[in-house]
Amino acid sequence: MQSHNKYRQFSLRIAVLVMALSLLPITISAQSYTLNNSEGELTVTGTSTLHDWEEVAEQKSGSISLDNSGELPKINSLKFTVEAESLKSGKGAMDKNTYKALNTDDYKQIVFEMKQVKSISPVVSTANKYKVVATGSLTISGTTNTIDLPFNLTITNGKVLLEGKKPLKMTDYNIEPPKALLGTITTGDEIEIHYNTVWK
Repeated sequence: MQSHNKYRQFSLRIAVLVMALSLLPITISAQSYTLNNSEGELTVTGTSTLHDWEEVAEQKSGSISLDNSGELPKINSLKFTVEAESLKSGKGAMDKNTYKALNTDDYKQIVFEMKQVKSISPVVSTANKYKVVATGSLTISGTTNTIDLPFNLTITNGKVLLEGKKPLKMTDYNIEPPKALLGTITTGDEIEIHYNTVWK
């Protein structure tokens, strides 16, 4: 009887060990990376009746989790945040109009959060570089829309690089394009987000 109990205990330990080993690759294969605010950049470009304009996001944060153990990397999660009042054009009056249009008193952040990867494919000419389209929710000034966000994903030297661009319309987010000089200068509805970001 005693030997039977020892055999059962031994078998149980083996089963637990096998289960632990089977879970081990899942545990170590997924890696998380954090957006490095001091490297790369995110800019917003647009037009007006006077001239084209550009704003740079000085404060951005985010995280990405991916599994690079397979033939193609698997993106488990991606979240990206820009502090709305960190958008700077170098012109105080324009920044003030931007913050008013974005209603930054109530809505401090612009946030993209991925829901799923729509497509991913390797860039043939470059190792560890992939074309990705991620579907997710983009929230600007309290309005959330589902969008497809295209970007190139590069995995190199312990870093992840995300670069691409996305056209948007302000009115899709209930934002009235800013005006200046008593309405004599008006901003175009269409803008473009350019992102070249580094995650470590």
